[in-house]
Amino acid sequence: MDTRTKEQILEHYDVEREIADRLRNSSASERRTLYTAAYDELFARLPHHPMVQGQSPDEHQRQLDKHFRNLSGYLSKDIVFAEVGPGDCSVSLKVATVAKKVIAIDVSNEITKHIDPPANFELVISNGSDIPVAAEKIDLVYSDQLMEHLHPDDALEQLKNIFRALKPGGTYFCITPNRLSGPHDVSRHFDDAATGLHLKEYSASELDSVFRAAGFSKTRIFLRVGSLVLKLPLLPYKVAEAMLATMPHRVRKLLTHNRAASFLLGVKLVATK
Repeated sequence: MDTRTKEQILEHYDVEREIADRLRNSSASERRTLYTAAYDELFARLPHHPMVQGQSPDEHQRQLDKHFRNLSGYLSKDIVFAEVGPGDCSVSLKVATVAKKVIAIDVSNEITKHIDPPANFELVISNGSDIPVAAEKIDLVYSDQLMEHLHPDDALEQLKNIFRALKPGGTYFCITPNRLSGPHDVSRHFDDAATGLHLKEYSASELDSVFRAAGFSKTRIFLRVGSLVLKLPLLPYKVAEAMLATMPHRVRKLLTHNRAASFLLGVKLVATK
């Protein structure tokens, strides 16, 4: 829950749209340095940004435990794990307690500059689409709230680079908000579609198409209900999303802005190389 004042949220909206417009209108070559500059500027200009302020200790721990539970079935002491867009690196640092090697890949070191990493942890700064690790090095790649921050022209390139970095049979576990229940960036307070730094929000169907184009051979939707883990085919989601897409935004908002719909529609895509 956002506890900031209306004035702070409006300031966040204005600053984020300004920076997002710069990214949306940039060339591919400009974006090779612009992602890092954009997020460093965002956090520097908005000291009240939720990612700068952080969560309460209890909420932070609750979210960290949830991420770790979702990943637990893929983790072992022998794997090389990479997180793309790790934020404060708390997930990567926790995985480092059980994995052989952890690589955290981000465009900004502003949030992560105060961490004290263990010996098996490496922080790598990327240009936003490159994955600067050796080919076929990684067993498991994880991202949460990343894909929507990429320029649409960079999404496929980044996925191809993730595919290249994965070992044969490796897995990419990708979590992103569903466009059909959005927008999910700060523009949700003002607009019907994302206009902030969610440069493109995806439905599960749309994201699946990009993953397939990048070379992934198998995709499933991941759902956890208590201790029960389900990996579902995309077809039911494609049918449900096709129906939602025909509805006016105000109707979709009524149908999707509840806990059950958020749980079911939130895109947790598990893709295998």
